[in-house]
Amino acid sequence: MIHIVLFQPEIPGNTGNILRTAMASGCTVDLIEPLGFSLEDKYLRRSGMDYIKDCEMHRYPDWDTFEATVQGPMVFLTRYGRKPPSSFDFTDDGRNLYLVFGKESTGVDKRILKRHLDTCLRLPMIETARSLNLSNAVAVTVYEVLRQRGYPGLSFSEQLKGESFLEDLELD
Repeated sequence: MIHIVLFQPEIPGNTGNILRTAMASGCTVDLIEPLGFSLEDKYLRRSGMDYIKDCEMHRYPDWDTFEATVQGPMVFLTRYGRKPPSSFDFTDDGRNLYLVFGKESTGVDKRILKRHLDTCLRLPMIETARSLNLSNAVAVTVYEVLRQRGYPGLSFSEQLKGESFLEDLELD
């Protein structure tokens, strides 16, 4: 199982988008408090659409409580990382994988990162950019993991309207 870990997220729209990505990709979301918003926030609901109700989500009061539950490797996405996600071996070894992302303003606590330097990754970007939007960084990283694993359990065709929707579409 892939866990998307959000360390003290601050922006409800980002978290809503991440919940939507998690549901669509079969991931679990772990929220580390404090949160910068209520889970009842209208912006969270709007960006997450109706997907939120189907997303597996867990809340933890702090990092230490969360860390005590971890049963598998943790990988941190941070501007201080020195390796891209593509350099990491994400093949499924049967254990949970925890992808940890920090809050929008300051990231993951630096003391936590320092203890995990060997698993700190960075998305490559131009030198003058500090970071990508949090929900975009999550999507890019999750789909790199899924790519390496062969997209297990995910559909390669349109299921709601049917695989041959475009072929069957009558144009005026």
